[in-house]
Amino acid sequence: MEVLENIAISHSKSLIEKAQGGDEHAYGKLVGLWFKRIYNFSLKYFADHDLAMEVTQRTFIVVYQKISHLKASEQFQYWLYKIALNHCREEDRRRKRNRWFSIFGDDEVANIASKAGNPEKEYGNKEKTEMLAEMLNQLPADQKTVLIMKEYEGMKFREIAEVLNISENTAKSRLYYGLKALKKMLENSELNYKI
Repeated sequence: MEVLENIAISHSKSLIEKAQGGDEHAYGKLVGLWFKRIYNFSLKYFADHDLAMEVTQRTFIVVYQKISHLKASEQFQYWLYKIALNHCREEDRRRKRNRWFSIFGDDEVANIASKAGNPEKEYGNKEKTEMLAEMLNQLPADQKTVLIMKEYEGMKFREIAEVLNISENTAKSRLYYGLKALKKMLENSELNYKI
């Protein structure tokens, strides 16, 4: 899987250069390679399908408009995640102003439920997923972001540091404190879950 991902990322370089030259077909392929990763990142950030789709779409609109300004194609991944993260933060601020907080949307819960066969297990999975999403949203934004990038996106500390414009040690520290807080919340939860 990692080998295929590395091939896709190296293939991105030629697509980026073509897209910078105005090749819309290359841009479309680039979106195809990266859409799922940005969507998954946004979904973990918000735990809401609609918000994740909105952020992902806005991210690729900005990429389309500004790809010609990208100086080095090797920086594309970091640049892409920065754009997505900025849109996540912007949406987060907007939601807080409107005092509207979200857990997993009905579509996501239905998707989880449709994959399980046992109704009791479905309910348990749904409950755990919702509780984890709620706890993740209680973490400070800097810890939540690093945790999502590292644990869900599988990014290296070097990559996280590059995207967030922080040191690797700061990224490690944020992950440590985020996991520690999450562990405490889980242990104190109704599920009394130990990690």
